[in-house]
Amino acid sequence: MTQYDEIKQGEKGAWVSIAAYLALSALKLGIGYWFVSGALVADGYNNLTDIVASVAVLIGLRISQKPPDKDHPYGHFRAETIAALVASFIMASVGIQVLISAVKSLFKDEFVSPNPITAGIALFCAACMYGVYLYNSKLARKINNQALLAASKDNLSDAFVSIGAAVGIIGAQFGMPWLDPVAALLVGIIICKTAWGIFYSSTHALTDGFDEKELTALRATIAKTKGVDTIKDIKARIHGSNVLVDVIVQVDPELSLIESHRICDDIERRMGRKHNILSVHVHVEPLEYGGGTVRISDNSSQKGQ
Repeated sequence: MTQYDEIKQGEKGAWVSIAAYLALSALKLGIGYWFVSGALVADGYNNLTDIVASVAVLIGLRISQKPPDKDHPYGHFRAETIAALVASFIMASVGIQVLISAVKSLFKDEFVSPNPITAGIALFCAACMYGVYLYNSKLARKINNQALLAASKDNLSDAFVSIGAAVGIIGAQFGMPWLDPVAALLVGIIICKTAWGIFYSSTHALTDGFDEKELTALRATIAKTKGVDTIKDIKARIHGSNVLVDVIVQVDPELSLIESHRICDDIERRMGRKHNILSVHVHVEPLEYGGGTVRISDNSSQKGQ
C-alpha cells in the first residue's frame, strides 16, 4: 500500500468522526436546551468544534493526496498540518465562548437543576464516542496516519468530557445544582486545552521542530547499519503524516561507489522497516583519518520523492 493509498484509507475515519459528531451534537444541544443543562449544552458545542476539526482533517487528507508538482516537489502532505492549525483557532474561539457562558451561569442568583434524562444522554454519547475512538485508533495504527491518530485521541477526550458532564448533572440532582455550570466550565477549559495542544503540535511541525528522543532513536538505527562508521549529521522533520530524514554517514574510504550505495540502501530499508520512514536522503562521506579529509566517493540516495 502506497502513502497515497494509506491517506485514502484515513478518510474513512474522518467521515466516521464527522457523522458521529453531527448526530451527537444535535442530540446534546436539543436535549440540553430543552431540559436546561448547561453542561450538556457545553458538551454539544464541544462536538460542534470537533466537526470543524474533523472537516479540516478531511480537507487536509484530500489535498495531501495531490502528487508532487513544480511548486511542491515534496508533495502536499503539510496540508494536513495547516488544516489542523486552522481548526485550533476555531476550537479556541468556541471554547472561550463556552467559558464565558459558564461563568455567567455561576454568578446567577438562582440555579436550575437539569432533568436527570440529560445525564443518561451524556453517558450514551460517551459510549458512542468511545466506540468511534476504538475504530479510528485501530485504523490510524494500521495505516500509520498521525493526523487520524490525533483525531482518535480527540474522540477519547470527548468521551471523557461527556462523562464529566454526566457527573455534573447527577450532582445537581443531589442538592448541588451549581455542579452543572461548573461541569460546563470544565468542558470549556478542556476545549481550550485541546485547541492549544493542536496549535502547539501544528506550529512545531511547520517550523521543522522534531522530538529529540525520536531523533536519537533514528540515529541508533542508522548507527547499527553494517558499514556505517560514524554519523556526521542527522536531521528530521515532519511532513504531514510523514517524516523526512537527512543523514550524513562516514564509511571506510577504501569502499567502492557500489559498496557505498549498498550502505545507503541498507539504511533506507532499516528506517522503513523499523520506523516506517519512507523518505530518507543519505549522503556518504569517507571516514576522516588524521589531519585531512580525502573524499573517495559521494553518493546520494532518496526515496519517496
